[in-house]
Amino acid sequence: MAQENLANIMITISTLDPLLSRKLEPRAAVPKRRLQIIERLAANGIPVGVLVAPVIPVLTDPALEQIMQAVRNAGALTAGYILLRLPHEVSPLFREWLEIHWPGKASHVMSQIRQARGGRDNVARFGERMRGTGQYAGMINQRFRLMHRKLDFPGLPDLRTDLFAKPKLRGDQMDLF
Repeated sequence: MAQENLANIMITISTLDPLLSRKLEPRAAVPKRRLQIIERLAANGIPVGVLVAPVIPVLTDPALEQIMQAVRNAGALTAGYILLRLPHEVSPLFREWLEIHWPGKASHVMSQIRQARGGRDNVARFGERMRGTGQYAGMINQRFRLMHRKLDFPGLPDLRTDLFAKPKLRGDQMDLF
């Protein structure tokens, strides 16, 4: 499929720190393994990009540039990011997780999140929910854009759409030829 420009792959990486990774995603592939996956996909001609996600204030954002450098070195063709979102029932779970694993940083992390979310834990508005607003969110966005430009990510190739056909709906007349 990749040879025919029918597919590409996006992989998430939130940190390069294996200890933090284990606390964030205890059953997921560690950062080193994710980088190896990117290398292997790229070496086999499969277009791969990365989402640095979630960017967690204080915990993962200090390494944003190192993450981008590592994924570019591994062969990623593009990168994006998503600032941590804490919708509805996720917010109390995250706060509990912070208090267990990072009690000394919990209030700072939540303060930065609220700065980027207009004083709240989450904003659901399209266009704002993935990036946030305000000074902190603007700083993350600027750091990301500068590094993206510096590393000269070429971007994923355009996917072909000419081989896809709209599926027939129930009751539609079938084509004779």
